[in-house]
Amino acid sequence: QVQLVESGGGLVQDGDSLRLSCAASGRTFSLYAMGWFRQAPGKEREFVAAISRLGGSTYYKDSVKGRFTISRDNAKNTVYLQMNSLQPEDTAVYYCAAARGGGSYYYTVSYDYWGQGTQVTVSS
Repeated sequence: QVQLVESGGGLVQDGDSLRLSCAASGRTFSLYAMGWFRQAPGKEREFVAAISRLGGSTYYKDSVKGRFTISRDNAKNTVYLQMNSLQPEDTAVYYCAAARGGGSYYYTVSYDYWGQGTQVTVSS
């Protein structure tokens, strides 16, 4: 069992930055690929970014490439999402998720554990 707790969300203005953190419980953090997803009101949950177990590979939604950076610190059991140049369309609840298996990182079904989410609101 892995428990995930996100933090770092908030209300910011267009162009600002935020860094989200996701702390994981347990001793097996490095066995999981990690992902960030987001869900805006009335919309489906969508992929934002993912990182492989040891951090050697990263993946991004096209609209966040060059603005968002995913990273992880396996010694601290934490994954981060640095978000720069935030835009109003980035407003959503952001979730981190852990994937033990080998499915595509882009799909929610590939992930075994989810956090409770943290709200990010970007005002124009």
